[in-house]
Amino acid sequence: MTRITTAGATRAPAPDGGPYVLEARGVSVRFGGVRALTGVSLGVRAGEVCGLIGPNGAGKTTLFDVLSGIRRPDDGRLLLDGADVTRRSPVWRARHGMRRTFQRQQLFGQLSVADNLLVAQEWRGGGGGLVADLVGSPTRRRRERERRARAERVLADCGLGALGAQYAGGLPVGRARMVELARAVADPPRVLLLDEPASGMSAPEREQLAAVVRRLAAEEGCAVLLVEHNVAFVMELCARVVVLDLGTVLAEGTAARVRADPRVREAYLGGA
Repeated sequence: MTRITTAGATRAPAPDGGPYVLEARGVSVRFGGVRALTGVSLGVRAGEVCGLIGPNGAGKTTLFDVLSGIRRPDDGRLLLDGADVTRRSPVWRARHGMRRTFQRQQLFGQLSVADNLLVAQEWRGGGGGLVADLVGSPTRRRRERERRARAERVLADCGLGALGAQYAGGLPVGRARMVELARAVADPPRVLLLDEPASGMSAPEREQLAAVVRRLAAEEGCAVLLVEHNVAFVMELCARVVVLDLGTVLAEGTAARVRADPRVREAYLGGA
């Protein structure tokens, strides 16, 4: 699997047009009398890395909850490959290629790093049911080898090759976040939702994170949407950026265009 370094790298190019893999149309969410999202529409294409930024309380995590199926919108629709999935469960979406990480770390701390990745692939089953488990059928052994090989490749790509046997619960924050990313992509995703993935990471770890995200988009055609408060990281990595403010889309466009928008400067980036 090709390794990608970030030294001197430019942001991942956006695909030229084409349909959205994942799309929100007119999404609104209300908490009592409070409008968390109002008529939000956005989409992400295969092979694209799109950033979602905005001040605290803008509705970014609420939108992620809607996209991933944790919360159903009060209004609007969610489309996956053009099909309406608004009422589909998080499990259904995950099994159809949509993966997500969270702000709060959610590793299986009592399992090894490698086992965290194997768990993510277990839903596909081993073939043959209980009997195959008991007798160790050739099909079951072959699938197990394939899963372990995939886990080893992903760990290596994420700079975690030496940590496979360590317990996940004892890792520092930056490494733990990278394990979460590795687990999210252990079973190849079509859509990847990353919620503050660089939080707590050192500069080298952020470079490794950016390299993995670029490779997923460029080589595997994964559609990536990420929320991140490190604006410099977003502007370097993402070819397109969407800005939320008070539950609505304030601006959308290239990183340079968004950074220069006076409305974005006033609401989020500041005047400097």
